[in-house]
Amino acid sequence: MVRQREVIAELPAYKQGATPSSADVFKLSSNENPFPPLPSVVASVVEALSTIHLYPAMSAPAISQRVAEKFGVDVDNVAFGAGSVEVAAQLIQASAGTGDEVIFAWRSFEAYPILVTVAGATPIAVPLTADDAHDLDAMADAITPRTRLIFVCNPNNPTGTGVTRAELERFLERVPADVLVVIDEAYVHFNRDENTAEGIDFFRRYPNIAVLHTFSKAYGLAGLRLGYAIAQPTVAANLRRVAVPFAVTDLAQRAAVASLDAEAELGERIDQIMAERGRVSAELAAGGWKHSDSLANFVWLRTGAQTDDVNAALTEHGVLARAWPGEGIRVSIGSTEANNRFLAAMATLQPTP
Repeated sequence: MVRQREVIAELPAYKQGATPSSADVFKLSSNENPFPPLPSVVASVVEALSTIHLYPAMSAPAISQRVAEKFGVDVDNVAFGAGSVEVAAQLIQASAGTGDEVIFAWRSFEAYPILVTVAGATPIAVPLTADDAHDLDAMADAITPRTRLIFVCNPNNPTGTGVTRAELERFLERVPADVLVVIDEAYVHFNRDENTAEGIDFFRRYPNIAVLHTFSKAYGLAGLRLGYAIAQPTVAANLRRVAVPFAVTDLAQRAAVASLDAEAELGERIDQIMAERGRVSAELAAGGWKHSDSLANFVWLRTGAQTDDVNAALTEHGVLARAWPGEGIRVSIGSTEANNRFLAAMATLQPTP
């Protein structure tokens, strides 16, 4: 038998949201943008189809320049990958290896422990607080001489909770200067908390900060796979060194530029998603369901032992959510019709005291 790494066989596979079996089933399990691509974005992709026989530019010059201008940084500070999850992998591979440790909150983004283990490093999962938020004091306590990287997911996936400026400031006072702290802001566009820790602000003030963004959520380019990090030039250069060559397609690059050109239109869509989030949250609260005040494009229900029953009821009503047995359920904010179906399903249930 061909020898393989034993640790890989023990890894849980990353679980993608279930695929609807019919048009009458709503997929609210993957935090996808419910709106179709803007016509201008589609046009930019169609225009690029005639050159798909050619390799894309690995340096992604046009979108790199636009992102740099948007955040007031140098192009050398920006590194791209096929989705923010691939950039997260780059950050881990460039920072940690055998014997090193990577700290993150748990439960948080499902890929963190998988990516860390694949890199040969040791994942250190620090439990969330009772309010489903990052326990930054406990995360600071978990730092050892072997710590190389720390992820702070803000807002947190799957709980939707946020980290404030003051909380992150206190945390960074305890983090050694040679440990890279990654502020993962996949859902930043839905976060309007005036006290939130803004990654780019901390990047400007701390040399050991990297910020992680994606075009999958608010920009609605999940199927094209594009994410990026803003980091110090030495870090960004290493991300480019470990990146999969040609992983960022020309289609993705062009669609991202077109999306930045259309940010006003996209902003209107984000406002609609947030309005629906508020409506859904209010109805859940009125029904007695325990849930976090989400800062993202989903809601997190603390269903505990009731999780399997609630998830079964949602499935029966044609709603696909993301459930973690014994913990809770994450439900994406979809179209008004999808959200109504979800709320109608929840109305058939009674929360356990």
